[in-house]
Amino acid sequence: MEGNDNEAYFFNFSFFKIDPKWRWMADLAKEESAREVENVIRNSGIKFRTYSTLGLRDDAEFLFWFASKDVEEIQDVISKLYLTVFGKYITPSQTYLSCTRPSIYAQKGSTLSFVAGNEPKRYAVVYPFTKTREWYLLPVDQRQKMMEQHIEVGQKYPEIILNTTYSFGLHDEDFMLAFECDDLREFQNLIMDLRE
Repeated sequence: MEGNDNEAYFFNFSFFKIDPKWRWMADLAKEESAREVENVIRNSGIKFRTYSTLGLRDDAEFLFWFASKDVEEIQDVISKLYLTVFGKYITPSQTYLSCTRPSIYAQKGSTLSFVAGNEPKRYAVVYPFTKTREWYLLPVDQRQKMMEQHIEVGQKYPEIILNTTYSFGLHDEDFMLAFECDDLREFQNLIMDLRE
């Protein structure tokens, strides 16, 4: 997706597992510690979204999706999260870092849903994505045509929002694709169409 270089954001996708001992805590203690976590994150001033992954992934119960112009702000909020009561019961299972950058393929002027402050959708599906060497050996005009086909297919599903960010040099992957949707069946239809 397109963005102004002066308005670049770092995206952090942090998936966490919860220690089973957490479930044995009294409900009131869990509610108080949840408010403590909410206060830490809201007072950090960075953009964030939370998603339950319970029953959807075997390696995580929830996802914190952070966006900030400064990577140190993300590190600071996560370190403060670990100092909370709840923070003592969580372990990261996957963490991805990426950054917004202008795309040579996307239309000019498009913005990331998350950064624009749009209402979150019910689900976020996060894909770490690596393109093969063969992709980069294709002529630029051929790559552009292929990407235009993908963009055209994506436009058939306006209710699904794609946030594309770049991980080159920041992580093992090349890109992070974060799809936001309210209906997982429609998302699956989109992916099947893209694979054709």
